[in-house]
This record gives sequence, C-alpha cells and structure tokens, in this order.
Amino acid sequence: MTERLPADKAMHAAAVAREFGSWMASEQRRVFLLCYRILQERDEADMAAQDTFLKAHQTLIKENAVKLDDPSKWLTRIAVNTCLDRLRSRSWKMWSRRPAPADEELILSGTPSLGPTAEDQVFAREIKGRMAQALGNLSPRQRAVFTLRHFEDRKLDEIADILGLDMGTIKAHMARALAKLRVELQDLYHLNKRAEQ
Repeated sequence: MTERLPADKAMHAAAVAREFGSWMASEQRRVFLLCYRILQERDEADMAAQDTFLKAHQTLIKENAVKLDDPSKWLTRIAVNTCLDRLRSRSWKMWSRRPAPADEELILSGTPSLGPTAEDQVFAREIKGRMAQALGNLSPRQRAVFTLRHFEDRKLDEIADILGLDMGTIKAHMARALAKLRVELQDLYHLNKRAEQ
C-alpha cells in the first residue's frame, strides 16, 4: 500500500470535513434532543452533543476508519454512551447552571405566546415537568431505553444493538421503566388503584 502524499492527505481531510459538516447539521437537533431527554439539563445536553460529534469526527478522520453501515445508529450509540458516562460521573452536577425556579418562571413568562392558550400551556408545562421528574427517577439504563423507544422511535432490537445489551435485558429495562412511570403519573391519566379493582 502506498503512503499518501501530503497534498492527498489535505484534500482527503477537507473532503471529510465537508461531508461531516453537512451530516452533523442534519443530525444535530436529533442528537441534542436525545441527550437532553437523558440528561435533563440543557447545558449538559449541549456539551454531550458536542462531545458526541467530536468523538465521531475523531473516529472518522482516521486513515483506517471503517465504512459505516448505519451512521445514524452509530452516532446514537456514541450519544447514549456519552450521556450515560456523564450520568455516572457526579462531578458535572456541581457545574450545573440552571436558573432558580423563580428566575426560570420569570424568563418563561416574558416570552410572547402565539399558539396555545394559557391554560393549555400550564397543563403542558405540568405534564412536561412531571414527565421529566418521573424520567429522572428511572435508572440511567431505563431512561436510555425508554428515551430511545418512545422519543427516538427505535425498535427494541435496534436499542439492544445501540446499547450492546441482550434483548431480554432491554425488555426488562423497558418493563420496569413503564411500571415506574405508570405509578408516578397515574393521576395525570386517571389511572388509580380503585379503577383497576
């Protein structure tokens, strides 16, 4: 095999950078939302999404980089693993910069409303907050499995492949996540123990 000339390397690097830039632009929102749903903090999700693309880029620019069958699945796996690493590491929590609830409410109240009524917004905010709180009570793996299934609309076999787990383990995490969420959110969906009896 012949060694690439410096000019060839530069042209190859420029081509990879162009392709990667357009691919990143098309995947950026999806990756950010995935990270946000798992980490539940906007700044943390933004940093995790950046780390995801940095890791992907560093892998793709290597001369011995392999051709990917499904780049989206590969990128999702990097994003989930990056988020799980951040959740395992407790040190990042001390750097959290989320505003105080009163300040956050003031910021949100200053935005103009063009769509739903105030009542709809309050109800949606309540559901969103309750869902975020309920997702926060799940284990990191349960949260990752639930997020990939219900927010990313991935099939269970894809989730197993992305997380590198057996199908039975994925099903167990999903069942536990759903059971916990049903208990925590039963009042929102008018599910109570009396109705089941």
